[in-house]
Amino acid sequence: MSSLASGAVAMLSQCHCLIKISGQYSGSSMSFTGASMGSVAGTARRAFEFGQTYVVKPKGKHQATIVWLHGLGDNGSSWSNLLETLPLPNIKWICPTAPQRPITLFGGFPSTAWFDVNDLSENSIDDNEGLDASAAYVASLLATEPPHIKLGVGGFSMGAATSLYSATCFVRGKYENGNSYPVNLSAAVGLSGWLPCAKTLTSKLEGVEGAVNRATSLPILLCHGKGDDVVPYNYGEKSSQKLRSCGFQDVAFKSYTALGHHTIPEEMDEVCGWLTSKLGLEGKS
Repeated sequence: MSSLASGAVAMLSQCHCLIKISGQYSGSSMSFTGASMGSVAGTARRAFEFGQTYVVKPKGKHQATIVWLHGLGDNGSSWSNLLETLPLPNIKWICPTAPQRPITLFGGFPSTAWFDVNDLSENSIDDNEGLDASAAYVASLLATEPPHIKLGVGGFSMGAATSLYSATCFVRGKYENGNSYPVNLSAAVGLSGWLPCAKTLTSKLEGVEGAVNRATSLPILLCHGKGDDVVPYNYGEKSSQKLRSCGFQDVAFKSYTALGHHTIPEEMDEVCGWLTSKLGLEGKS
């Protein structure tokens, strides 16, 4: 294996959350057509082959469905195993697996990823078309839920970034490509992530009918560890500040002093309490 490939593998081991809890869930795979960003991965449209989707059924009365997205290099299985153990009996969790795609940051080394990344810095180029394709896929998973069910998105690292992008699409009422955003979100959660397209968000929301009301009413929880050496802590902090400056009034930002690029029980307890409160969950099994 080349030194570049070895470095990529080493970084991938940091970029996804390593969780080992027993339990398996049947799922399915499907393809989804999207366009890759010209300046990063070429201009031709192609079908992304999404991997297996893992579903954790609610143990009690079904009140909410949340699509939860894994980080770079991971898959839906590890997070479905963790989410199944949470004391949230009223939530159905849908944990898809991202497509395998070349990652520019790793010199084209393939990995499961929701979009292409050319740099982990504030100067990175946003893969708008890759983000659109994944956000549309997430919305398609939520669109078939019963009309009385509250819908949410969440994720870790790159999955958090995709979830926050989905939240901004909901508020804008459309994706970057102009297609309408089809579902009504009631919550968004991002762990150890960042806000894609932050530099242009203010201008994109200006004059959009209904955007102010949607931004005001959508609760968002961001959590980040001060010891994160993959996605720096200030990325999460600045993301929360940007969202607030764009009219997202219900944004909570929680920091953890010793937390690196992974999750801990204290953080998941925060997520459970926040979701129960914001979604009005009964908490009965």
